Amino acid sequence: MPIIMLSSLLRGTTWETIQYYLLMFLVLCISLSVHEASHGWAAYKLGDDTAYLQGRLTLNPRAHLDPIGTISFLLAGIGWARPVPINPARFDARHSMKKGIVISSLAGPVSNIVLSVVSALAFFITVTVALLIKIPSGNVVYGIFTNFFYLMYFYNIILAVFNLLPVPPLDGFKIFGALLPDRIYYRLMSYERYIGLVFLLLVIFGRGILSNIIQTVSVPFRLAIWDPLEMLFQAVWRALGI
Repeated sequence: MPIIMLSSLLRGTTWETIQYYLLMFLVLCISLSVHEASHGWAAYKLGDDTAYLQGRLTLNPRAHLDPIGTISFLLAGIGWARPVPINPARFDARHSMKKGIVISSLAGPVSNIVLSVVSALAFFITVTVALLIKIPSGNVVYGIFTNFFYLMYFYNIILAVFNLLPVPPLDGFKIFGALLPDRIYYRLMSYERYIGLVFLLLVIFGRGILSNIIQTVSVPFRLAIWDPLEMLFQAVWRALGI
């Protein structure tokens, strides 16, 4: 399923288009809220209660969604939320600042990968139930559920890969930077603002290039999640004679 672009809005409004964007918004609310709450939860477990004190350990989308990031996700399939505040200086004595940054930064993308696995599993379970009770493929409710689970599966992989890019202000930059020697890390940090600005321009004006990069990088994730589940359920369907 391709990442949608603004031009798709110009082809006319249909029920399918409306349904698609409503489902996309629901996917956005769930995925980004889980992503940001996971950052805060990981930091909280490491001893930093900054996110907790600011009310960010919640799945309520209102606490996390960024207006521009939301619009970008709906139009281009790539979006972001308001970053959860993390103070590495408050990590407990058992975790160094660098180790804590890596763990708390990884928590967000990992949560998206988990959501992707769960959604793919839910998709195949829904299809299996529909086959068993003979729900026609054109059933509206069946279509809504399968579309939702597929979008959750697909775009959570996209969000995970996007956030793992080693570019500020994404999680991948924090992880990559924390693994570097201090001298190189602090020198790189001095250019963070400029690198982030170039990346923002790429997001805005080079969506096609960025989308191609992300979709290429995400292929191994999709092969590791979708293909094994598809083979498993095909075997189940053959065993059940459906």
